[in-house]
Formats: sequence, C-alpha cells, structure tokens
Amino acid sequence: MEAGGDRQGIGVDDWVASHEHRLAERAGFAGLARKIDDRVPAWARLTLFAAFAASLPLWMGRGDLFAYGIFTLIYILLGLGLNVVVGYAGLLDLGYVALFGFGAYFYALLSSEQYGIHWPSAISIPVVVASTALLGLILGIPSRRLLGDYLAIVTLFFGQAFVVFVNAANPTVAGVGLTGGPNGIADIDPNDIFGYELISRTQQYYFILVVVLLVLTGLHFLSESRTGRAWRALREDPLAAEAMSMPVNRLKLKAFAFGAGIAGLAGCIFAAVLTAVTSGNFGLPILITIYAVVILGGIGSLTGVVIGAIVINVSFQFLAPENPQQNARVLFYLVIVLLLAFGVRPWWRLGVVLGGVAALGFAAHAVAGAISSSWTAGPVVEGGRLAGVISDWVIIPAGHERFANAAYITLVVLILTLTRVHGWWRTGLLVPTLYLTAVVWETSFVEQPAVARWILFGALLVFLMTVRPQGLLGTPRVEIV
Repeated sequence: MEAGGDRQGIGVDDWVASHEHRLAERAGFAGLARKIDDRVPAWARLTLFAAFAASLPLWMGRGDLFAYGIFTLIYILLGLGLNVVVGYAGLLDLGYVALFGFGAYFYALLSSEQYGIHWPSAISIPVVVASTALLGLILGIPSRRLLGDYLAIVTLFFGQAFVVFVNAANPTVAGVGLTGGPNGIADIDPNDIFGYELISRTQQYYFILVVVLLVLTGLHFLSESRTGRAWRALREDPLAAEAMSMPVNRLKLKAFAFGAGIAGLAGCIFAAVLTAVTSGNFGLPILITIYAVVILGGIGSLTGVVIGAIVINVSFQFLAPENPQQNARVLFYLVIVLLLAFGVRPWWRLGVVLGGVAALGFAAHAVAGAISSSWTAGPVVEGGRLAGVISDWVIIPAGHERFANAAYITLVVLILTLTRVHGWWRTGLLVPTLYLTAVVWETSFVEQPAVARWILFGALLVFLMTVRPQGLLGTPRVEIV
C-alpha cells in the first residue's frame, strides 16, 4: 500500500496506513480552523459573528457599508441556500441562480410600479419564498433520479432558460412588459417592517443581518435533525441510503425546496436594496461566485459559508475597477505569501523558497539588463512603495510584445508540472514558478483588476481543491477507492 493510504493493500490496516494523512488534515491553518470550528459551540460562533457584524455601521461609511456589509450578507444568504442543496444533500445544482432571479423578479412584480402593486414586505416576501420553494420542488421532480453530470446539465439548462426568458422574451399584460426585457424592472419598493420603510443603508443592513442570523439558526437545527443526517447520508452514498430504507427521492425534493426558498428570500432582499432588477444580475458570474463561497469555506459547513462570503466579497470589492491598481498588487502578493505560509512546511523550507525567489528575481533582472536595456525598460504600473522594488526585481520589457504570452504559457506548463512532482523537486520548481507568476502579473494583469480578481480566485480555488478538496471547514466525503 502507498504511504498516503490511497490504495488498498493485502494485510495492511487502513486506519494505521492513513495515520499520516489524518495528521496532515489536523496540521496547518486549515487544521487549526477545523479544531476551532469543532470545539467552539455553534451558539458562541453565532454570537461572535453577530457582535462583529452589528458593529460595522458604527465605523463604516455609507458606501462601504453597502459594498462590504450588505453584499457580504447577501452572499452569505445565497451561500446558505446553495449549501443545503450541494453541501448537505450533495446535489450539483447549476440552476440555483435562476431561483435567486425568480425571487427578485417576483418581488419586483408584487412591490413596484410595474403593475401598480405595492404589497408590503410582510406579505410579498412570504409569498415569494413559498413560490420559489414550490418552483424548486417542481424543478426537483424531473431531476430526482439524476445524479452528477446529468443533474448538472438539466439544472444548467433551467438557469440559462431563465436568463433568456427575462432578457429576450417580454410578454405584455395590459400593455405592460412582464419582465421589462433587457431594461428590467425599476422603482421597486424597499423592504418595510409594519409599514416602516427601510430606506437608509444602516436600516437595510440590520434587517438583512437579522434575516441571516435567523436562517443560520434554522439551518443549524435542521442540520442536526433527522432530515439533516439523512441528507448527509444521501450525499455520501445514495444507493447505501436507499438500501437503509431512507426516502431518497423525498429527501432530494426537500433539499431543492429548502435551497430554493432561501434563494427566493435573498432575491427579495436583493431587489428591495437595489430597487431595480435586470437579467444581467443573474448570469453565470454570480453562479460562479456563490459556488466559490461554498467551496472556499467548506461544503456542508455553515461557518465556512460565512467565512467564504466575507473573504470573496471583501476581496472583490478591494479589486473593483474604481479602486487603484496598487490594491490589486498588494492583494496579489499577499495571497501568494499566505498560500505559501499555509502550504509549505517545515518553516525552514518556506524560507528556502522565499529566499530562492528573491535571489532568482534580482539575478534574472541583472542578466536581462546586461543583455539589452530594452528587457528591463518597461514601465511599472504605479503601486506605492512596491513600485521601486518591482522595477529592480521583475523583468518588464519594452518593445517585446510576445514576451508576456510566452511567459504566460511557460507559467501554465510549470504549474501543471508542479502537480506531478513531490519532495525537493516540488520545492525547487516552486522558485521559478513563483517568480514567473510575478512576471506574468506585472506584464499582463496588474492593469486589469476586474480580470485579476477572477484569476486570483481561480488560482486560490485550484490550490485549495488540490490541498484540501473539502474546503477550509468542510467534511471530507467518504469514498471507496
């Protein structure tokens, strides 16, 4: 049997053989986070999160509260709904964002000037949530016998069909467009509590925070209930769950309905906060973002969803196009250092890698400059104090248009090679890979923060799935190899 316990051997105890693997699971930042998540009771984690979140309006401006606070809570709510379907029940639902859009559009129809209907939130939100849950149930009926890729294809079709319908098809009722077409629906009523409209960002933020806390509490008890345990059994092995007389089809439909209901609730809040909805709000990028929230934090973990939403939204806002490029550069190098700190052990090996990268950079820059000054004459995008270091460390040529493409292709090859080597070979290969990563960043992506944020999170998720497939706080799936 192999040392990692990946292949079963004759006369070898699996528990003993997998001892090193279990130690690795408990080591590092992920292991520490898992220990904290296991030992700190759920009510204490919820209290800490509520206390910190409630303090944000006290020290954040109106714009920051909207970008960092409100949108993070909306991502948390969306991640919690997807976590029910994917994390608890193990169903790969790629049409989830359509349920989010359905909730937003339905709320817009019930509480806006579109048809002159202005139902209060106390009525429209329950109606929308129940209707979205029913839609999820209907979607789950033909999908209940599908698994894996087949289920993903069916649900992805539903998601794309929804976007096409609200964007292109615009049937009219009494001369008024149903969905508003590409223009969407505007002048949506804000949420209200017993007739009191929540207009200010602070009021909206606290309302969403209360909703998120209630959903977190409800999902915690649901996870610990018989239904939650049955969902986890379904996730691990549907055939075994059915053999144990569990109502597999009914459990799938429940997961679809619960997840859809939470998505509809998030849609109501989203529409009321933005006071307008368009088809562009419910495309593929938002689906990828929600999945990233769940995957980063850990599939099946409520705490992981909260952490994933905070990390992703804060980083996305930090890399927004209106922010200076130096934000992108600082975050880029900070992410690299953090990944190295969490993934390279022991510490002296991390020092060898960082020292090797620094030495290779200065040496390569000196050699390139000696060959021709054009290889180091490229401009450095303004980046504060880092700009001076970058100009003397990274090769940024002037007049060599193909250099960036060649560096990018070489970097892809090195990254693929890293996945196939181990030990000192991997440590040695990390040095040129990291330096070339800096070169590609400075020559191709630093001026494009909107593109850079997707590249950063793509790399982060690929690294996380390689090192820890279940996410930061997720529970590994039980698989028989």
